[in-house]
Amino acid sequence: MKMYLIPVLLLVSSHTQAESSWSFTLTGASNYLFNGVSQTDKNPALQPSLNWDAGNGFYAGSWASNVDFGEGTKLEWDAYVGYYTELENGLGIDAGFAQYTYHGMSDSNKLNFPELYLKLSHSGFNLNLWYSYDYFGFGGGHYVIMLNKTITISDNWSLLVGMDRSTSTDTAKYSWEGDSSFEHWQLMLQTQYRGLDIAFGYHDTSLKERWGDAALLLTLSKTFNW
Repeated sequence: MKMYLIPVLLLVSSHTQAESSWSFTLTGASNYLFNGVSQTDKNPALQPSLNWDAGNGFYAGSWASNVDFGEGTKLEWDAYVGYYTELENGLGIDAGFAQYTYHGMSDSNKLNFPELYLKLSHSGFNLNLWYSYDYFGFGGGHYVIMLNKTITISDNWSLLVGMDRSTSTDTAKYSWEGDSSFEHWQLMLQTQYRGLDIAFGYHDTSLKERWGDAALLLTLSKTFNW
């Protein structure tokens, strides 16, 4: 991970005099759902992340989680770098690059893949796009389009309603149960309590295999800033 993250930090820090900041987040989840698909065989996950904010829109960080793919791969460890800005009309634009890496046995790194992302936000709506030209190391293109809306219920409660579609551009190299795509939808109730970010809700997909089954998800997160 250092070979992706450290050069980026040096590059960005050399171009800004803005005050930077760090944050560390530790998340406990009842399941690790990646676009609705369990990455832990429906078991709990512990997910630490470290983020650096340059203070001028640039950021970089690293995120990790336990996984269970059934053949010895036990750890996902990712790095990312991006830029966020908000226009005068309130439109938020977040664009960046992420590198997914997998660990646990000698062949785990064959699953590694890069990804580009673009996220647009306005008035509680979010439109997100992810694209990889080598999804999970299979050499095929893949993209995800996600639309969600955060609905404010009260000062401390909100409801996230979302849907996304994952699509392979080459089913000969990577497919979803023989098809090019599948859908995932979610309803998540969100709140804060004594410094903890809490989310609880329901996820489901159009997949037929067990890893895409409907699931209740609970996440607890604590963030430390400095």
